[in-house]
Amino acid sequence: MNRCLLAINAGSATLKFRAFSLDGQTLLARGMVDRFGSREALFSLADANGQKLAERGLADAAHDTALAAALNGLADQGLEARALAHRVVHGGNRFREPVRMDADVRTALDDYIALAPLHQPVSLAVIDAFSRIDPQLPQIACFDTAFHSTQPTVATRFGIARHWHDEGVRRYGFHGLSYAAIARRLPEIGLAHGKVVVCHLGSGASACAIESGQSVASSMGFSAVDGLMMGSRPGYIDPEVILYWQEHEGMGVKDVRRELYKNSGLLGVSGVSADMRELLASELPEAREAVELFCYRAAREAASLAAAMRGLDALIFTAGIGEHSAEVRARILQQLSWLGFELDHAANLAHARRLTAAGSRLPAYVLPTDEEGEMARQAARLL
Repeated sequence: MNRCLLAINAGSATLKFRAFSLDGQTLLARGMVDRFGSREALFSLADANGQKLAERGLADAAHDTALAAALNGLADQGLEARALAHRVVHGGNRFREPVRMDADVRTALDDYIALAPLHQPVSLAVIDAFSRIDPQLPQIACFDTAFHSTQPTVATRFGIARHWHDEGVRRYGFHGLSYAAIARRLPEIGLAHGKVVVCHLGSGASACAIESGQSVASSMGFSAVDGLMMGSRPGYIDPEVILYWQEHEGMGVKDVRRELYKNSGLLGVSGVSADMRELLASELPEAREAVELFCYRAAREAASLAAAMRGLDALIFTAGIGEHSAEVRARILQQLSWLGFELDHAANLAHARRLTAAGSRLPAYVLPTDEEGEMARQAARLL
């Protein structure tokens, strides 16, 4: 039986996991529980090359059942999980490095549920379920907020009374594990000490200014609903809109949160879908407008982040839309052509690493993100 480190990335409806060697360097297997937490949950497992090894439905909706299926499925392939690395969205001001879970850490993480109500409870429920399955199995929390802890105070403060900032009402930034994975690869393209804007574009979307491998500023702030428009989240919105909903539409906190997290973004603007692929294929004017707004907001934020660094050496696209949608990349780079980006259309359509022409004043690239791999590397240092 080969021992492995399991990287767990739990979402509201999907649980992804990858098995790595204990040093976090070699991918051994990858798996998923789709429709996680429902009676229609489906477990699947593939090898490192994506070749399917197993697939089956699960007996019930319990988290324990799904997670036990993951452990047993790996064991059937000769892999024994000896440690777990979890993506935890919010670490607040306290957790700026990965940390091994214990009772005190677990209690502290409850304090950040209010700051990430959509994501934090799911991660903690998975950690608790694994604790019930095997209390002796080491678990390590890796935080999305941690990468942004290098930001200067001016980038983290809102223009509100000082005591609120001191109590934790500030900009944190998210998708940090994705950005850390990209920052690790910047030396490959000669940008170890460069000023780059990374656009993490997926159903959740954000952008980050990275200088010399460290976060300088981020589009996301106090929560993961800020910044760029996303699949079903609006991104930046005037807070007076929320007050209007409450005062004039009689909407309560739950109603507002549902509107912000579930009914806005690409889905809300188009009225059709939160899936960029469906919108790009649609002839409906509402779908075209949703795509246009998504790209406009991304280009506008990228230019803002360049200002935060007082310069720009490159733009990088990553995550689902960023890595796979040539049309979205082209629209964003065309809006940023005044900065010096000259798109190579053939390279973009071929999803090449470099997207810009040889004579382009500034380069743009596609780099695949690797959140699970980053988690494994971070966790391996604590084992």
